[in-house]
Amino acid sequence: MTSPIRILSDLHLGHRVSRIESVESLRPLIAGAGTVIFNGDTWQELAKLFRERSSQMLEELKRLCDEEGVEPVFLPGNHDPGWPGTGWVELAGGRILVIHGDSLFDDGSPWSREALTQQPEVAELWRRHQAAVNDPAARIVLAREMALLLRAREYPKGKKLWQRALDALNPPTRAFQMIRVWTTQADAAAAFAEHYFPRAEIVIKGHFHRAGIWRKRGRLVINLGAFMNPCPALWAEFDGSQLRCGRVDESGPSYRLGDLCGTWRLPRLPQDTIGA
Repeated sequence: MTSPIRILSDLHLGHRVSRIESVESLRPLIAGAGTVIFNGDTWQELAKLFRERSSQMLEELKRLCDEEGVEPVFLPGNHDPGWPGTGWVELAGGRILVIHGDSLFDDGSPWSREALTQQPEVAELWRRHQAAVNDPAARIVLAREMALLLRAREYPKGKKLWQRALDALNPPTRAFQMIRVWTTQADAAAAFAEHYFPRAEIVIKGHFHRAGIWRKRGRLVINLGAFMNPCPALWAEFDGSQLRCGRVDESGPSYRLGDLCGTWRLPRLPQDTIGA
């Protein structure tokens, strides 16, 4: 991968409630990078309702990257599990882990109606993939199958925030799971890295749509949020020795690299490489 490496997450191209109405509006976010890692849920692979428009926008995104001379790297998420590859990227000799995040919890998206009603099927998947307990590659395979099992059967009826809030309250246990996951997802990311990627000092993820930066269990955890309301989106960039993270500026007609939230230096070690 060519430096600088920029990371974006959860574009949800073509989804009814994605804030991205035009792929062209993403050009300033992509221009100037050598590589852009799209960290899962880039498009709506599993959603028949949105798939046609989403597929068109994905092709536009690939063309935009080509026009800007940027190498796109697509990681799988629970909405687009079909991408090939390991399912994660390690940077800075393994000190930075980039992963979508649907593998952090045993049932991927514990707040989904499908996860709430299909626990026996979830348990059966784990029984069939026992290697996933300790092997990160097997864990990603399991996450991909979990995404297929728990694909959404229905979607929010409207775009307004109050409509989505009502949707979240049905059933009430769904709201409880949302709160539980939102408040524990950073701890879960640190524990996941500790178990599967012990060299990782920094975990960059998405999935939970809660933008933020935390210190957990001696690790830095960054959630890049999402391009879906009510959550803001963040960007991250690694140049080989320094990681930066900032807000996506959505104030104009195009998305831009906004104000910095933090900068972290990772002095190079002799064995360090930039790449997967």
